[in-house]
Amino acid sequence: MDDIPGMHKVRLAVRENPLTSSFIREEHYVPEITVTGDGWVIEKDGGIVAFAIGNKLTGNIWALFVDPSHEGRGYGSRLHDVMVESLLAQGLDSLNLSTGADTRARVFYECKGWRQVACRDGDVWFEYAAGANSANSS
Repeated sequence: MDDIPGMHKVRLAVRENPLTSSFIREEHYVPEITVTGDGWVIEKDGGIVAFAIGNKLTGNIWALFVDPSHEGRGYGSRLHDVMVESLLAQGLDSLNLSTGADTRARVFYECKGWRQVACRDGDVWFEYAAGANSANSS
């Protein structure tokens, strides 16, 4: 629970897919981490610079964000790979997420082997199946 303020700070700092309201608050992280999911963080100099949260029941990727001042260092890729491996190891057949259609995140997930399954209201919905091309995940 001590990581939540740092995670939320990163979430509020991102330039793409920003939170435009107070819909997601710090208390929303608690069940996502402790009841239905798992979370991972990367720390640097005593602060959180990136984090990921995935739902271990549904396979939904709730969050994967890197502080803009720490982009380009491979943190997102490392978190992605650990999260996907961990969630699939718990017996899920596939994972899912959505992101903006015109974002770097979309390209990131496509390069990581995610398959687009829908596009609506400016968002792209992706699925990652167990056994997906692991050559794309490095």
